[in-house]
Amino acid sequence: MSDTTTAPNQAQGDVASADFDLVKLLLEGRAFFALIAIIIAFSLLSPVYFSLNNFLIMSSHVAIFGLLALGMMLVILTGGIDLSVGSTLALSGVVAGFLMQGVSLEMFGVVLYPPVWVVVILTCGVGAFVGLINGVLVAFFKVPAFVATLGLLYVARGVALLMTNGLTYNNLDGSPELGNTGFEWLGFNRLLGVPIGVIVLALVAIACSLMLNRSALGRWIYSTGGNERAAELSGVQVKRVKVTVYILSGICSAIAGLVLSSQLTSAGPTAGETYELTAIAAVVIGGAALTGGRGTVRGTLLGAFVIGFLSDGLVIIGVSSYWQTVFTGAVIVLAVLLNSIQYRGGRRKGPAKLSSPQKGTASE
Repeated sequence: MSDTTTAPNQAQGDVASADFDLVKLLLEGRAFFALIAIIIAFSLLSPVYFSLNNFLIMSSHVAIFGLLALGMMLVILTGGIDLSVGSTLALSGVVAGFLMQGVSLEMFGVVLYPPVWVVVILTCGVGAFVGLINGVLVAFFKVPAFVATLGLLYVARGVALLMTNGLTYNNLDGSPELGNTGFEWLGFNRLLGVPIGVIVLALVAIACSLMLNRSALGRWIYSTGGNERAAELSGVQVKRVKVTVYILSGICSAIAGLVLSSQLTSAGPTAGETYELTAIAAVVIGGAALTGGRGTVRGTLLGAFVIGFLSDGLVIIGVSSYWQTVFTGAVIVLAVLLNSIQYRGGRRKGPAKLSSPQKGTASE
């Protein structure tokens, strides 16, 4: 009797398990499936969409969002948020544009044109400084991340406006005879057919992945976001970790500012407006939890490509910019909804393990 009742129950359990595995697969791979669906849909709607050259052009646009999203992901993994990335991008671009115009020393009657590598280092330093301020406010002064980074959003944008008086630096050619060749190579040149901006994105993504998977800092980042109190009791320097991720986010924003200025051949104080929301959207679409502790480099990159390919596809088929905003917002809301479904009931209980990231959280 027991055998006849056990078999149907076991069969039902197997079916339920299969259904659960399928749902889990769809939820965890939603960014990839969404990207494939976008490519197929726009390829059917436009004959010019599905081409190698168009994919490379769209990928160069995605590089901006991807760089911002990678920095944002590191902050979100610790349970924070960085609303200043768009303004940091603009400020970094303006600083680079200012240096490329030449630094005039009136008292000596000379104009200095710093080499490109010096401009890049100084610009990244500006991004790191903004991130440092964010990190100190959040970690040491206990200012809520939303408030602290919102304040820096206005401060960085205001400084960029003051530096340019609301105008734009249009000449970024530098002075080649003095060793300053400008930034055109960063935005327009290609290496083996791949845009330099995309290569920069790939290098930053690899560095982030190695850090999260192969270093103690990566484990500390996941642990801080998973259970900050448990991580602190286990010896993790939580405050330093928070400051570090904000600095890295600022550097990523500065690199994005350099790439964008090169692509536009200009640097203006209004660049990057609302880009912070796009970066957050890419991270969420990629499967990261806004509460921290969960997220991957691969998922974040897929999220950035979903946003970029969707936006460019809508432009190619001639959809109104108003409807583009509607579609993008709908995708973000859907991504957050799927995140809540995926992580419902899956919150960690007890102290987080520091020896390795929780299964399914390490970037790949």
